Amino acid sequence: MELALILIFVLGYAAIAFEHSIHINKTASAIVVGALMWAVWALGAHFHIDAINEELNHELASTSQILFFLMGAMTIVELIDAHEGFKIITNRITTKDTRKLLWIVSIITFFLSALLDNLTTAIVMVSLLRKLVHDKEQRLFFAGMVIIAANAGGAWSPIGDVTTTMLWIGGQISSTNIIKMLFIPSLVCLIVPLIVISFRLKGSVKSDKIDLEKAEKTERIKGSKLMLVIGLLGLLFVPAFKTITHLPPYMGMLLSLGIIWIVSEILHIDKTEEEKKPYTALHALTKIDVPSILFFLGILLAIGVLQGTGVLGGLAVWMDTTIGNKDAIAIAIGLLSSVVDNVPIVAATIKMYSLEAYPMDAKLWEFIAYAAGTGGSCLIIGSAAGVAVMGMEKINFMWYLKKISFLALIGYLAGAAVYMALYSFMAH
Repeated sequence: MELALILIFVLGYAAIAFEHSIHINKTASAIVVGALMWAVWALGAHFHIDAINEELNHELASTSQILFFLMGAMTIVELIDAHEGFKIITNRITTKDTRKLLWIVSIITFFLSALLDNLTTAIVMVSLLRKLVHDKEQRLFFAGMVIIAANAGGAWSPIGDVTTTMLWIGGQISSTNIIKMLFIPSLVCLIVPLIVISFRLKGSVKSDKIDLEKAEKTERIKGSKLMLVIGLLGLLFVPAFKTITHLPPYMGMLLSLGIIWIVSEILHIDKTEEEKKPYTALHALTKIDVPSILFFLGILLAIGVLQGTGVLGGLAVWMDTTIGNKDAIAIAIGLLSSVVDNVPIVAATIKMYSLEAYPMDAKLWEFIAYAAGTGGSCLIIGSAAGVAVMGMEKINFMWYLKKISFLALIGYLAGAAVYMALYSFMAH
């Protein structure tokens, strides 16, 4: 049965990778794989169907948290966009130099990702890019760097990436130490690909000329500044809400969505229903990328089966006995997280190594936080940020593999080398 499950997953993965060759949307493939794997597991172990149903309910509960978080973040971003809030930022970025703009966008993404999280930041930054870069091919390179920057920025912050948050909540890492130890390696992980891609990109960015005086008048009419400030404060509020209440992040995101929804209603209270429509949350909900959300659902359900049947746990044990070296295991976990979601891999690793053997802030936990956070950039479906950008910009899996994967890999390995050097220096 396990062999059948792995085969379905591999075939589904291939269908997602080659969606443009086979002309079947990746969301359809992901949903079929997710549902089929649960069906095969249920049929193969029908004596334990109650336990499987319980596992499915548990899996759906954890997956729904990510989906509601995504929906909330996307709707907030669409509401800000409807009021042309992002233009307040983009109208004031005047550089037309491709390289300079790429560095500005990447560095903003890196630091914003540590404050919000890599998924929300990727959604916000791609929305900004649509206003700044109007040439599709040019924008794809920017989007690729946003994925690398968002994942690198998320790795050194306890709230920047799901896996870092898991290790932080589990007591494997402390917030101050993870910032101190991973900031430089994470920055290197971004700077190395940035330097390499800077040699490839030349010329100026193709975008419209901006009349700033006219833009400022429009901002006042539409309440752009108010919506941008409330929207960004709402997104920044999510990690704070989680820290204060200890409730899952999606609850904070839904609360922020509710508040910005109310503000948008009050802002246009004197308009007719027809005039108000483009600025409402109901309209924003029709514009969010539902196929991307369903793609997430399919992928996470499929990975849930691999975790539930012990395939991922077995893989972790096999790595431990075969590789042995903990540094090599951490690097391998990072690369593996570009193929399989990093959350169950890190969850399996946490179960495999005890806090007695590896106490808080041990090298193993720090290295896994870096590797699982940044390694996912090597493939576009290896991280939540990558999947979100893939859906928003309709990026082809093979295009990313050819143009961005190598850049992500050299950044990842450079950051890993810097971490090992830094740890050796700190230890002496």
